[in-house]
Amino acid sequence: MMLVCACLQDDTNMAPRTGRDLTTGPIGRNLLLFALPILGGNIAQSLNGSVNAVWIGRFLGESALTAAANANNIMFFLIGSVFGVGMAATILIAQSMGAHDTAQARRVMGTSASFFIGISVLIAISGWWLARHLLHWMGTPAASLPLAETYLRVIFLAMPALYAFAFLSAALRGVGDSRTPFRFLLVAVVLDIAFNPLLIFGVGPLPELGIAGSAWSTLLSQCLALAALLFHLRRKRHVLWLGRRDARLLLLDLPILRALIVKGVPMGLQMMLISLAMIAMMTMVNGFGTATTAGYGAALQLWTYVQMPAMAIGAACSSMAAQNVGARRWDRVEATAWTGVGFNFLLTGALIVPLILLDRWTLALFLPAASESLEIARHLNHISVWSFLFFGVTFVLSGVIRSTGAVVPPLLILVVSLWGIRVPFAELLQPRLGAEAVWWSFPVSSVCAMLMSLAYYRWGGWRKAHMLAPAPVREVAVPAEVPATPPSPVADPAEEPDQDPDEAIDAGVADPR
Repeated sequence: MMLVCACLQDDTNMAPRTGRDLTTGPIGRNLLLFALPILGGNIAQSLNGSVNAVWIGRFLGESALTAAANANNIMFFLIGSVFGVGMAATILIAQSMGAHDTAQARRVMGTSASFFIGISVLIAISGWWLARHLLHWMGTPAASLPLAETYLRVIFLAMPALYAFAFLSAALRGVGDSRTPFRFLLVAVVLDIAFNPLLIFGVGPLPELGIAGSAWSTLLSQCLALAALLFHLRRKRHVLWLGRRDARLLLLDLPILRALIVKGVPMGLQMMLISLAMIAMMTMVNGFGTATTAGYGAALQLWTYVQMPAMAIGAACSSMAAQNVGARRWDRVEATAWTGVGFNFLLTGALIVPLILLDRWTLALFLPAASESLEIARHLNHISVWSFLFFGVTFVLSGVIRSTGAVVPPLLILVVSLWGIRVPFAELLQPRLGAEAVWWSFPVSSVCAMLMSLAYYRWGGWRKAHMLAPAPVREVAVPAEVPATPPSPVADPAEEPDQDPDEAIDAGVADPR
């Protein structure tokens, strides 16, 4: 509830300020500057998780590490389940800002904030009571179950702060600001790393909390970072800041809420399908023995970082394209897509090449030198790591396609590539190729996904999609000599002279109600 309380503080005489206008200026420079903070945030969060795992595993033992891993799987699933709704809010806000309709952006902000806060409070309350049942359902080992329950209950208490921070970060990216979320994410990461040993071991006046101390560290760091971010938005008089006079905007706007759910759920399902596909692949790899599984696990550690540039560029392209959709700048939408694809090849390739050339040393960070697992990891890495170049093209184009509200086609492309190609390819060809079938399933499915994405981007109807349904036309009596023009679904910016009339009609994306 911290967000509601802070948003209802008095904001008399506050003039709103906006973030970066992504509808003007050089596309390449703006896209790169926008994507780099997102990439930095992803890296910081991964490193934070690794540092916390070291404290727990090295000093509290294997049972504690297993407990934290099981509890974190639930936390990541819950955060991922609302990922799509956050993306939908980002696109709606970006479209409104591109159309210079700040009133609509603030309406989206109010409805989205109420939705996220309400969901997070319900999850926190229910999770506190259901923690043991969830862990038992996951098959958490008996030795780790009490530790995992203690850890997970505190994590559930942190959910409102986690959800609020994630939502504010998404909203700020919608107005073209990726630096502010990155700065305050770094604050949260630094605080979490600092609090972990203090609360685990009880330094000075602080109590010794064991594994619960790591969860309390997450809660405290997120709450402090969230409070600092809210204070920053209020002090800067940000366009998305909702003060006491804007309390009515926190009431749920049903068309906006419907768009958040209808458009957000398919985007959230994409993340879940990717996770489930990785679980399916791991299950297959487990059947080839410990050495193969260890080699695959080491490669996965590297792949976590290889895919980050594509994910950051895809998120940046989605926000930039959405603003230009709102501004009806289809030329810049097109340029954003191909610039993003180029940056994907440049940044992802810059990671892949040294990982191939220096793989004996990079994989040796996770495996003993001269072990059988190391050679297996090197072999599968040479085959599969290139798939992330093609995956990046799909991710970038999907981000641009979703910027209009076309969220189902990217989901279907993912379903076909993962569950219609990757998993069956690996499963059906194992009798002939053995583990090679698993390794080759990555590039094969990634190339197919890229080709499907390129085809839909070129010939699909995504440019005619809408995040919000167009406002209904109301019949109004007018003099015969005056044409009756239905209101545009966005604020009515002047069309460019060379703009196609059909595109001008199809570009309506935000409901002003």
